Amino acid sequence: MHPYVELAKKAIEEYISSGKVLTPPKELPPDMKRRAGVFVSLKKHGELRGCIGTFLPCEENIYKEIVRNAISAATEDPRFYPVQADEIGDITYSVDVLSEPEKIKDISELDPKRYGIIVVKGYKKGLLLPDLEGVNTVEEQLMITKMKAGIDPSDKDVEILRFTVERYK
Repeated sequence: MHPYVELAKKAIEEYISSGKVLTPPKELPPDMKRRAGVFVSLKKHGELRGCIGTFLPCEENIYKEIVRNAISAATEDPRFYPVQADEIGDITYSVDVLSEPEKIKDISELDPKRYGIIVVKGYKKGLLLPDLEGVNTVEEQLMITKMKAGIDPSDKDVEILRFTVERYK
């Protein structure tokens, strides 16, 4: 298991069993010291069970970013009730580390298998990770992301940013 996924799993197990948030060790491995946006996704029997993340870093390092978002995915995703201790054995984890988002000029620069997107209209913002099952076209990707943001799917006057992910399962 990749160390990022192991950390997400350990953070959730510790929080659910004791209410405690993991603290980083005195010396972090070099890849845990960097800063990046991170999404943690939880699945139970192949179905989404929680997914929370940050598209830009909010913490001082990736260790804290993973811990924070893992606990949030398990306990604060508004689409689901909090993960219970008896579910832990059925949960599978994935951690997506996001590149810095970049504005696009034209939708021809998008590819739903390679790039995730962020759509922005005023204060409304939606994000969709790349390479998701059932999202095969740019049009589907844009429609879903606009709907998540509460933006009319037919609205063409939106800012679109793209990003890549390093996905760990």
